[in-house]
Amino acid sequence: MTAIRLLLVDDDPLVRAGLSLMMGGADDIEIVGEAADGGEVEAVVDRTRPDVVLMDIRMPSVDGLTATQRLRGRKDAPQVIVLTTFHADEQVLHALRAGAAGFVLKDTPPAEIVDAVRRVAAGEPVLSPAVTRQLMRHAAGTAADSRQAHARDRLAALNEREREVAVAVGRGLANAQIAASLFMSVATVKTHVSRILAKLGLNNRVQIALLAYDAGLLDEDGH
Repeated sequence: MTAIRLLLVDDDPLVRAGLSLMMGGADDIEIVGEAADGGEVEAVVDRTRPDVVLMDIRMPSVDGLTATQRLRGRKDAPQVIVLTTFHADEQVLHALRAGAAGFVLKDTPPAEIVDAVRRVAAGEPVLSPAVTRQLMRHAAGTAADSRQAHARDRLAALNEREREVAVAVGRGLANAQIAASLFMSVATVKTHVSRILAKLGLNNRVQIALLAYDAGLLDEDGH
């Protein structure tokens, strides 16, 4: 099995050392590089070609949000997991909108951080439904009306079945759960998700969930 190539980005050398030690016990994960600031990330990515980047959100020069936006705008961009100390943080929300595949708290148990890296490498977002709802509530604000109109305009590109899948993704359901609730195969769910991403120009399921929330689809559905 090919090891997951991981890049660690954090301005605290002790945090990087701890993460390196933590990941060292996983046979299927290889740490290919480290960076101490977001401004270094693109050069290190070019040199090391990671599959996943574990990205600190707060760094003194270039923060994790900016670095994530730059990375996710590139062709063949690695997946990004944001490291944070807060469950609901405005910068985390922005990073998710920019294309991060999820986030983990710095005090998360080591085994769960290792599992998060594996899941993101496999194409799964790292957000529990409870945390997703918390972040989405945090997103509500003065720009809610204009954001809803914009989101609904974008979602108009979807057909009815794709819209149903988008709502299910917004609830935090896994593919198997979506398949069961909408009476379709897991393979069909994956196809619908891929088409939604392509039609809307999104990077991952987290962005589908945020767009469905912005459009008010989850509220309409009673969730």
